[in-house]
Amino acid sequence: MGILTIYLDKATNLKNKDTAGQSDPYIKFAMEQDNMVRDKDYGEMKSTTKNNELNPVYGETFHFNIPSLDNMELSVKVMDEDIISDDKMGKCKIKLEKLGLSETPMRVEEKVYNRIFGKDSYVHLDLSYTE
Repeated sequence: MGILTIYLDKATNLKNKDTAGQSDPYIKFAMEQDNMVRDKDYGEMKSTTKNNELNPVYGETFHFNIPSLDNMELSVKVMDEDIISDDKMGKCKIKLEKLGLSETPMRVEEKVYNRIFGKDSYVHLDLSYTE
């Protein structure tokens, strides 16, 4: 078993989903092994919520225990916390096997929302893996 460490630095240029005020974003991480027949789930984790912020800075660290990087996929969802139901602000999937991760953190900036007009939305992560 190994440990995937995710340092959630920040998200940038998030699209406002609220009609009154600004969005209250948080990030959800889900880890799964993308197998031919049956995918295997390795859990979910959630960041804190940043109120009224479209360029939130988190500085939070998360750890997933996984058997290896083979076929592993990190799902990243940016959500807007609301009273009734949370809105999705963006998402991406990162195939960990292709990154060549090691104990040295690697900076990863992934697009979570593609805009036709204006700047795209990104999450900024540092990923590392130790066996």
